[in-house]
Amino acid sequence: MAKCEICEKTLSHGNKISIARSHVSRRATRTFKPNVRSVKAIVDGQVKRISVCSKCLRSGKVNRA
Repeated sequence: MAKCEICEKTLSHGNKISIARSHVSRRATRTFKPNVRSVKAIVDGQVKRISVCSKCLRSGKVNRA
């Protein structure tokens, strides 16, 4: 399962909406997956491979090795 080890971001669920004419005609459930990357990072003074979302990488919450 896709999960960020820094911010604990996981799957979220919502609706996929098909629009016909001028109103919503059908709804189907869908899954939104986080953009998770496997990176080498320094954790507790050691280099480990962890799964991190792209938002945590951009914001600088992870010290890459």
